[in-house]
Amino acid sequence: MKWYKADLHIHSVLSPCGSLDMSPKNIVQSALDKELEIIAITDHNSTLQAKYVRKVAQKHELLVVTGIEVTTKEEIHVLAYFQNDEDAQSFQKYLDERLPNIENNPDFFGYQVVVDENDEIVYEEPKLLISAIDSNFEQVVEAINNHNGVPVPAHINKPKNSILSQLGFIPHGSAFSAIEVSRRVRDNSWQQWVGNKDYFVLANSDAHFPENIGDETTSLYMKDNSIEAFFEVIRNIDKNNLRTSLTVN
Repeated sequence: MKWYKADLHIHSVLSPCGSLDMSPKNIVQSALDKELEIIAITDHNSTLQAKYVRKVAQKHELLVVTGIEVTTKEEIHVLAYFQNDEDAQSFQKYLDERLPNIENNPDFFGYQVVVDENDEIVYEEPKLLISAIDSNFEQVVEAINNHNGVPVPAHINKPKNSILSQLGFIPHGSAFSAIEVSRRVRDNSWQQWVGNKDYFVLANSDAHFPENIGDETTSLYMKDNSIEAFFEVIRNIDKNNLRTSLTVN
């Protein structure tokens, strides 16, 4: 058993808000430069880029988790992590059926391209990925769980696209055990909404540029650096096997 350093919220070039420099090679190199051992690729409403980042990372001791950042009907951002390609693809189909048919404007929103391990463009997503899907927060959390994923409300302390900004509270009885707090909002007012609930707080970079990867991290105490060990910890959260670099005033 040992501690493994992770950044579980990273956007690639596939996200319209992600830099064109966020290719698989650059993401992996930046993660290695920051001495990360686990990363999750969490593009907006798409899981398609992670497998190519994983191909590059296989040459190194870097675990790549397939993740996603879903935008709910209320425009709440929810992270999700998947253990295998089958579950990720199944959830992607769920999203594709609910993502509105709004065409992306690359000149305004940015390009949405999938880049392979050789930095070659293999696909361009025509639909605008930052759109809200036609499912509310509770439905999205339920769908993630039903597809064997792990849901985590993203950056709950941000003034937009967070569960607190959009709903004003955390619904009682929601089926998730962790929340993410943004590194960009340096206060602890979010704690009053968590109350005595035993959520674990994740800290991640939410990086859109290579230099920001690893700005905030979450460390996991795992038996080895495998996808099975990662999900054993993330599904059964214990205050003794996760810790974050986050500091709040």
